[in-house]
Amino acid sequence: MNQTVFNSLATPQPSAPRRNRRSAKPLLQFALVAAGHLGFLLAVVMWILPEILGLARFAPIGVFLAVTSVTGLALHRHYPHVALGLCNTVTYFRATLVCLLAAPLFTPAALADPALAWATLVLAAFALALDGIDGWLARRSGLVSAFGARFDVETDALLALILALLAWQTGKLGAWVLVLGVLRYGFVGLGLFLPFLRAPLPERFRRKAVCVVQLTVLIVLLAPPLTASLSQGLAAVAVALLLWSFAADGVWLWRRRGPA
Repeated sequence: MNQTVFNSLATPQPSAPRRNRRSAKPLLQFALVAAGHLGFLLAVVMWILPEILGLARFAPIGVFLAVTSVTGLALHRHYPHVALGLCNTVTYFRATLVCLLAAPLFTPAALADPALAWATLVLAAFALALDGIDGWLARRSGLVSAFGARFDVETDALLALILALLAWQTGKLGAWVLVLGVLRYGFVGLGLFLPFLRAPLPERFRRKAVCVVQLTVLIVLLAPPLTASLSQGLAAVAVALLLWSFAADGVWLWRRRGPA
């Protein structure tokens, strides 16, 4: 008998209940963190967000519950480690901050208030500044996973979408600025019809650099002193870079597609 097979048969395998208990641990940790984040959001909504937002103050709660539900399901199905880790906790905190940015979406005139516009900009900048820390923590703690990488990407995508909508609401830009928020979702959606687009992509510095430029420009567009012409110029450069980056990925995937 093959020695590897013999060793696998001779070594006691963990029972199904034990595996289930281990896999439930990060989900339980996630639930506890979620409860803390929900309490944080409720405190901000009730005591910090200005009354000018009206009932829109509660929009972040709805977005947060949706994000938490999807993340919890993905965690349960795909997370390979026995601990949630600080890395995923940081990503989840970033996602919670992004949810807060949804409040002005439902009160378009709110960003006409310079104080609220600056507060929104600072909050978005803080959420972006935390990006990269979670990846470093994952590598340092040995908790790198496909789930964590996808969680980070989806948090960035949600941040871009909300910021693009807010930039549009400033009135300085046309609806074309929404390309900065929806292009990734369009790429993923196109993959439903073109399977080769769903293949994994290699790590590229170009992709990360363009993402940073994209999000930085979207944040800067919220600055009250920024003129319409300057806003349009910055947004146009960001759109061009993003289209180029996605086109490069699409061409790379096309050239390596398998037989139909």
